[in-house]
Parts: sequence; C-alpha cells; structure tokens
Amino acid sequence: MINKKLYIKLKNTLACLVALLLLGCVEEVSFETDALENALVVEATITNENKYQEIRLSRTYRFEDNGPTAETGASVSIQRDGGTIGFQETSEPGVYRSSTAFAAQSNSSYQLLITTNDGIDYMSSPTQMATEVAIDELYAERGESDLGVNGMFIYVDSFDPTGQANYFRYEYEETYKIVAPLWNTTSMIEIEDPPCTVELGTREQEERVCYNTVLSTDVNLANTSGLSESRVQRHLIRFMDSDNYIISHRYSILVRQYVQSQEAYTYFKLLSDLSESESLLSQNQPGFFDGNVRSENNSDEKVVGFFEVSSVSEKRLYFNYEDFYPNESLPPYPSGCTEMAPESGIAALPEACNLLVVAVRNNEIRFVRINDNPNDIFPGPYIVVARACGDCTALGSNIEPDFWVD
Repeated sequence: MINKKLYIKLKNTLACLVALLLLGCVEEVSFETDALENALVVEATITNENKYQEIRLSRTYRFEDNGPTAETGASVSIQRDGGTIGFQETSEPGVYRSSTAFAAQSNSSYQLLITTNDGIDYMSSPTQMATEVAIDELYAERGESDLGVNGMFIYVDSFDPTGQANYFRYEYEETYKIVAPLWNTTSMIEIEDPPCTVELGTREQEERVCYNTVLSTDVNLANTSGLSESRVQRHLIRFMDSDNYIISHRYSILVRQYVQSQEAYTYFKLLSDLSESESLLSQNQPGFFDGNVRSENNSDEKVVGFFEVSSVSEKRLYFNYEDFYPNESLPPYPSGCTEMAPESGIAALPEACNLLVVAVRNNEIRFVRINDNPNDIFPGPYIVVARACGDCTALGSNIEPDFWVD
C-alpha cells in the first residue's frame, strides 16, 4: 500500500492536474477553481504480503481547499479467480480494509470493484501480480553529490535472473535516534502560591533519548527494460547531507521494493514527472492521463488513480554516525540552544507574570542550571534553553520502536 504521506502528495498533484485541465491556459490564472470536476481518486496497491490490504478513496479538490474529501460509504471489493474479497470502511474516512488477510498470488487475476454511496459503479482492468524479486543489498556510503555536497547515500541492488521483472518502485521509512544535548533530571514547575512562582522538581518521564520515524514522499522508480539483464545496481534511495541532524547518533532505514507492471510504471512515471516539474503552470502541461479504473455508468467520466497488484520485498539498514564520521563534530542540532535567564515573579501589569513563568506555563523551555550570577543580560534565577534542547519529545517519541536495535 502506498504510504500515507506519498498518498497525500499524489492526490495533491492529481488535483492540480485536473484543475489545470479544466481551466486551460490563460494569461491570468485565478485560483478560485469553481469549475473543478468532482473526480474520484483511487489509491490501491495489493501486495503478496499476507495482511489486511487497504484501499483509499477520495475526491479531487480545489486549490483553495485544505485537502481532499474522503469518499465515504462506498461498497468496495476485489474479484479474484475463484471468489470475491470484501472491504469495509475503517474508522478513518475513505480508508477501506479487507475483511480477511490475504496475499496476492502470481497465478491469479484481480479486479477492483467500487460502488459509491450515490450508486455509481467503477471497475479496474483485470490485473496480475508481477514477478517476485528480493532486494539483494541495501547499503550506505559517504561521498559527494553532483553539486559537491558531502553526505550519506543509501543505495539498493537487486537482480531477477529470469529477466521478467523490469519495472520497480521504492518507498522507505527512516527512523533515527534523537539525544537532547542539554538534558538533565531537573524540571521547572509553576506553583500558584505565591503567584507567578517557579520551583524546581524532578522529571517524571524520559526526555533525553527519543526516536522519530518519517515516511518517504517522492515517487522513486527504476527501469531495467533497456538493459542486457534485469539488474538494479546502486539505485539511489536517499541522500542526506552531512549537516542533517537525523544521522547524528543512530539511523535506520527500511526500504520496500515493489515490482511493477509496465502499465503501473508508466502511470507512476507520469505522476513523478508532473510533481517534479518546475511549475504546474508552465507551457508544457501534460493534461489528464488515465489510470486503469473506469466508470461503468459514464465512459466519459474521469477517474484518477491506479489499482496495482505488486510483489514487494523489504530490507532494513542501520548505521551509527561514528561509522562514517569518526572523531568529527555532530551535525547542528535543529533547535537553536542559546542559553538565557528570563525574569520571574510579578510583571509590571497587574496579575501578569514575567517571562520565565509564562515560558514554563507554555512548555517552551527547559532547565539547564541555576544562574549563579544574575545580571542585566541574564536577570532570572535559572539558565534555560528552548524545550527541544533539553526535551527530545519536542522532536520525537520517547518510546523505543519494537524493531530498534542498538
């Protein structure tokens, strides 16, 4: 299944595309898209993993809207050789999950059927799963980009000895350790009596070490159809420059490789080309392009999206900063850790507190040490920093992921 962030990005691109189709090329562009066509958006990738498969349905939306509208109350199913698999809408509107766990089989044909809440029927083309190909190697190297930027490259290799697999799509999720550089065990607590007073206490939760996981958003494709063999070699998955703080301690990336049909590859390639263009309002507008889902009631109705049946392989990689940057300084921390000592107590205005109390109340700062030498620049009783510098939960979760290995 396409990850959620990529799904949202693809829908944004598709919404812009449909709007441009309807608006046409004019000298002055108005972003009030009153004439936007209400097209169904289908995102569905069924894989050979034995799991509850998911399908997402929504509607295109205007430039000025906040986001897509979920298509709720639909009837969704997949026909396969020998039976039908039903899908039920989950607690997340527009997300439909299979009633039973299943894995796509290479010798079966699959067809997506949708009936929307207003009685409109949609059907995909019959689709078969592509050849299964495992990821051979996933590895990291330090080097310089074409622009001369030093950093870390993540590459993948794979090979299909049968030569049947030629089209690949990649997604990843990266997880990294965060260590708050100015953490300590002391906390600051606002008390009511006397008013506008802060006292010191002990932290009650883990705030020094955290973890954050981020999903890929780009369409990353590989094509071996023009090569002498079906071999993906040193295909770039991710580049991080050496100043990126996510590699500061320990970094992990899980890469998923989808083997695609030529039709699916072509569709995602068009999406990629559109999203990477310098301007959606340029003279070179590709226009609307079809997926493999059609309306059964109206052959002229535009449907956005693609139903894909794909084999998938995944591999995880870990590395530590010192593995590639021995004896080098850590990348800059994402939050400026400037020390300060804001005033406490009652402010000039009646019943108003000074900066220290307000910052503690708003959870904006963390204690570093007692201010032994108050002065005009550091007038307050405590030296403090921005929350993220002493509390990693500002940037991630303090719960270690189940898969994590130190």
